Amino acid sequence: MPPRTPDRPPLHFDRLLIGDRWERDVRMETGGDGRVAALSPRGSGEGCERVAGWAVPGVPNVHSHSFQRAMAGLAEGCGPDSFWRWRDVMYAFVDRLTPGDVEAITAQLYVEMLKSGFTCVGEFHYLHHAPGGRRYDDPAEMSGRIVAAARTVGIGLVHMPVVYEAGGFGGNALQGGQRRFRMDLEGAAGLLEALRGESFEPGVQLGWALHSLRAVSRETLGRLDEFVAGDAPVHIHIAEQEREVRDCLAHRGARPVEWLLDHAPVDSRWCLVHATHVADEEMDGIAARGAVVGLCPTTEANLGDGLFPLGAFAADGGRFGIGTDSHVSRSPVEELRLLDYGQRLVSRSRSVLGTEHDSAGREKGARSAVRDAGGRREGALSGAGGALLAHAWRDGCGALGWNAGTIDAGARADLVVLDDGHPALLGRGGETVLDSWVFSGTENPVRHVMVGGRWVVRDGRHRREEEVKEAFAEVVRRHSRVA
Repeated sequence: MPPRTPDRPPLHFDRLLIGDRWERDVRMETGGDGRVAALSPRGSGEGCERVAGWAVPGVPNVHSHSFQRAMAGLAEGCGPDSFWRWRDVMYAFVDRLTPGDVEAITAQLYVEMLKSGFTCVGEFHYLHHAPGGRRYDDPAEMSGRIVAAARTVGIGLVHMPVVYEAGGFGGNALQGGQRRFRMDLEGAAGLLEALRGESFEPGVQLGWALHSLRAVSRETLGRLDEFVAGDAPVHIHIAEQEREVRDCLAHRGARPVEWLLDHAPVDSRWCLVHATHVADEEMDGIAARGAVVGLCPTTEANLGDGLFPLGAFAADGGRFGIGTDSHVSRSPVEELRLLDYGQRLVSRSRSVLGTEHDSAGREKGARSAVRDAGGRREGALSGAGGALLAHAWRDGCGALGWNAGTIDAGARADLVVLDDGHPALLGRGGETVLDSWVFSGTENPVRHVMVGGRWVVRDGRHRREEEVKEAFAEVVRRHSRVA
């Protein structure tokens, strides 16, 4: 058992979610490595810090582009009218940002994530170079700023430098703001090696990312196994837009997910981000490989991407996590609620995760997507909110290779305490509190947040939020007008 450091006294929780059950009066001890060392339901509170409320695992955010937090709301005028026009606005915006700007923006974003209940973030990082594509003297300059921001605020980070080679399926040369993104496999491997050379705390891990099939060559996909070792996560944008599907068919003779499954070593390490436009056979293939689909509902709605066919996928045993992508929202609850409501509108059903649907949203029959060992849905995870959170916790952490998503001995001590006195949760029992968190309005009942055994949010406040906000404000004042 890891030793407990003196600044981490044992905790005594009024109510703690262990598995799918609420346990009362739980004594928890954490080790110096930030993991849960011991749990004792009905344990003594002597010598412990008492924690009132409903304590649950922290939510992992599987997909983030942190710099886009500063442009949320700047691309909502009468144009752009499509994802591709929005992308032009993003390129113009990103071409101005300095490393210091990115660190300030990222720190603000990560404070907001923590306060809403995210405890870990997968940073899909493709802003590698200076404006015009000039390389910094330190190739890890931008990545180092992301790591510094995560350390400043205390969020868990899985940093994934992105391979980005071309501006389209035809191998188009990178133009404008895209030049800052250029990175091949060798460059990404060198960047990861430079980051490994730093003295990381346990709260930082590394992974791989490929921007998309349109930005990465066939040859690069074929060489991936030479570089990716062990259980490192691999993330990729895929099938986000219908035009992307048409272009992939024209250049590679197959749909994006179909082509990826045929030409890449997709397995449980992989996260397919968006995967919005998929056929039934592609969904079956993703589920069979054990890959996770990374869904970002508020961004996908904001960009008019479309709606992933969640009912059919989940009923087939498919795995999915949630992310905030462009950060028009920074809340796990907003992502989960919009995810579920979109499915309800398409299927005209209020039981999306309990009913099987085909890719067009048509109901196929009753099948539960979240079951216990006996085949029943019950306990704390019995409702729609609990079912959604169960996937977000388990599959989201799986997508990031992050040892959390559950509160158990040996797992990271990443957790969120919900305020039982908040109006959204007043009078709620164990079978309805998670549903009430997800489906009872936009006010935030998150009271405390712990990451790696340390409190980072207490009584709804982060200890560094004022200084972080001040630095962020200075950046956005300079960059609020997009050229």
